[in-house]
Amino acid sequence: MSDTCPHQKTINYLKGIIIDAVQRAQSGHIAGSLSALDIAYYLFTEYLRYDPDDPNWQLRDRFILSVGHASMLLYSMLYAIGYLQKQDLLAFRQLGSATPGHPERESAGVECTTGQLGQGAGMSVGFAIARLHHQHNISPIFNQQTVALLGDGCMQEDITFSSASYAGHLALPNLTWIYDRNGTQISGKPDAVESNDWEKAYQACGWQVISIDGHSHSQIKTALTHIHAEKRTKPLLIISNTTSCKGTFSVEGNHLYHGMPLPDDEVIKTKRQLNLQTDKHFYFPSDVRQTFQRNFAAMRARVQSKKQALADLQESSSYKFHYHADIDTVPVPTLTWESGATRDAFGHLLVHYAEYLPLFGGSADLNDPTRVTPYLAQVGEFNRHRYHGRGLQFGVREMPMAAICNGIANHGGYKVFDATFLCFSDYSRAAIRSGAIQKASVMHIFTHDSFFLGEDGGTHHPVEQLMSLRAMPNLHVIRPADGTETESLFYIALVSELPTAFCLTRQRLPKLKHSSKPAASKGAYVLTAGKDLLIIATGSEVHLALQSAELLANKHNIYAQVVSMPCWELFALQDKAYQDSVLPSQCKKRVAIEAGTALGWERYVGMDGLCISIDEYGRSGKMKDLAEFYGFTPAQITARILEYM
Repeated sequence: MSDTCPHQKTINYLKGIIIDAVQRAQSGHIAGSLSALDIAYYLFTEYLRYDPDDPNWQLRDRFILSVGHASMLLYSMLYAIGYLQKQDLLAFRQLGSATPGHPERESAGVECTTGQLGQGAGMSVGFAIARLHHQHNISPIFNQQTVALLGDGCMQEDITFSSASYAGHLALPNLTWIYDRNGTQISGKPDAVESNDWEKAYQACGWQVISIDGHSHSQIKTALTHIHAEKRTKPLLIISNTTSCKGTFSVEGNHLYHGMPLPDDEVIKTKRQLNLQTDKHFYFPSDVRQTFQRNFAAMRARVQSKKQALADLQESSSYKFHYHADIDTVPVPTLTWESGATRDAFGHLLVHYAEYLPLFGGSADLNDPTRVTPYLAQVGEFNRHRYHGRGLQFGVREMPMAAICNGIANHGGYKVFDATFLCFSDYSRAAIRSGAIQKASVMHIFTHDSFFLGEDGGTHHPVEQLMSLRAMPNLHVIRPADGTETESLFYIALVSELPTAFCLTRQRLPKLKHSSKPAASKGAYVLTAGKDLLIIATGSEVHLALQSAELLANKHNIYAQVVSMPCWELFALQDKAYQDSVLPSQCKKRVAIEAGTALGWERYVGMDGLCISIDEYGRSGKMKDLAEFYGFTPAQITARILEYM
């Protein structure tokens, strides 16, 4: 297409902005930003439905840049719309700017934080699920589309194809992926590492697939018309075959410029080739901006019409778009607890709150073991035949499950959870980390939380997982000791703006005599007072700590202060006076008891403290035999403490 065409001229000026931003920062990614610009231009000017004046308009289509390193592609679009200003582009990749190296949820026009390849693809499935549920449960006006842009790296990450398999199974008609197949990646060409026929693979998963020349404007427009096509019955993949660094003078298709600025002479020659002024930077003349915004009047009219429809809906029903703010009006759960597994307490609480609140989620093929089955029966299943339910059958897809839940949470309107065994949190980890970075308020439920699982052995006994989860910022890791603590901390997770990881037992536990919902909500509290020794425990080990303290007092006149610490992160939020009352500094003899690795407990017991822990992978055997083998009986713990004292 001739550079005199207003569309090509606008695309060229957007390329100049991308090149200038990376050049100024001396950091960033050129190749994918330039290769996908043609299709992004038409997507944002003619096919995405959004409010040019409000990036947070409720009824907007959602665009997710899964190929997050091509952030300047998105920023150039947001600048042309007017969401970003020139000073934002000047600050690209600088500390505190609205244009970080990879898109972050806090920036205007950015739906979710992306950068870990494939995570955006997984989250886009969650966005589509949430919006489809809105459409079928609340009103047909929620018929918006979710569009994600992927690159070769996204396609190669396992999370992407597994998420695609699930989206195809659900037959999501409101999900579109655009795959910018530009033929390069950091180390060379994709055909050096794969020979996949993506068209056939995605068709086999139930997707509609269209393959185009991603630089042919006519083919682009024909393909994009399918996004809002009526009577769509499946997700859509547009394979856009492009050339990396498209439009540059001499480095088109050169993988070496995947993630680095162009040489100065290449910038000058490229700008001349694109008919851009070489002496002007971040230049976007008024006629070019007008071309980009040519449909804004019609878009604004459509927005006003939709706003009125939404206002009418809100007036005529009890609809609330956001997660219920009046959670305190929910009746207190009637949890009768003498003894039982904390996973059972979770299942009871899930059913109770799902009756009053929009809880949405499911498990990774572990409905019964994680106690999700009653919830699924209560809320109904979300599937291709019925988009009304709030229960998801994820199958054995731990990382896609967590990423999809991040997407539902970022969409808004629900409290989201997923569930699997604690040992499989490693499969979910990248998505949990992604959610923690962007503060996606998901409850990650992990049951079978220790070697007390028994016969399944080392592959299924979590050892290092508790500490690895605690190492994540913005994640509350909760290991309750009984039903009372579970109930208290479940409520905290419901109202928290941060993600939560619950680590729950399979085995039955006794009701703690002095457990307290208000105290548990502070993350740690005193169960029994004592001056000689401090014993800190979590979860199933708290009752062992209490029994050991009783033996120490009755037989050895050693009086221990026993502390239940179900959540380190919540305890860290308390004032110093409270922390000192729970962990008095004058008590130098300190013991931590937890059926996991000792690493990390020195924070509370010091380098001279005693950690009764598991620092090896588990054995297969009966729970009682394993407890004796690893020294997790009251008598053995007491003996260890006496030796330490």
